[in-house]
Amino acid sequence: MNHAPKRTLIAVAAVALFAAGCAKKKVAVAPPPPPPPAAATAATSRPTPPPARTATTQPPAATTQAPRYPNAATRTRIDQLLAKIEDAYFDYDKASLRPDALKALQADSTELRDILKDYPDYRLTIEGHCDERGSAEYNVALGDKRAEAAKDYLVQVGIPSAQLNEISYGKERPVCQEHDEACWQRNRRIHIVATAQTH
Repeated sequence: MNHAPKRTLIAVAAVALFAAGCAKKKVAVAPPPPPPPAAATAATSRPTPPPARTATTQPPAATTQAPRYPNAATRTRIDQLLAKIEDAYFDYDKASLRPDALKALQADSTELRDILKDYPDYRLTIEGHCDERGSAEYNVALGDKRAEAAKDYLVQVGIPSAQLNEISYGKERPVCQEHDEACWQRNRRIHIVATAQTH
């Protein structure tokens, strides 16, 4: 019995099966993914725009400026201090501060200085006054010198010069109307008041 044709047939069948098996494996391999659409590629290749800078250019809300003008309670305290600082008095026809005038200006001026430095927009006015003797023009000039002498002292204490205004009323605003030395002495003075504000 000749087994050669049978073997040949078996070999051919085995090769065919093997070839068919290999072909199936090739078909089963997934093809590479297709390239993304052109629009998507363009979108992914563009650089992302930087975030909006408006938020970083504005100052933070927490850095608000401190008030430059005192509140009502602080203004009341300033008024109390000014009331305690007595008028500084001057000798006849003089603009230099006497020892009693210096003492009057020293009273509570340190506390006043400490308050004013926190409120640079708040100002005081130093008024210069004279007695009734002499011409109006002369007394205005003398009152101005008296106000300036008081301002110089307060600046030495530490009150900023920019917060101190000067004005001379000469003999126009006497506190006493009698025509004697006791009354004239009361009129030769400086007086400190808070400057009128628009706040």
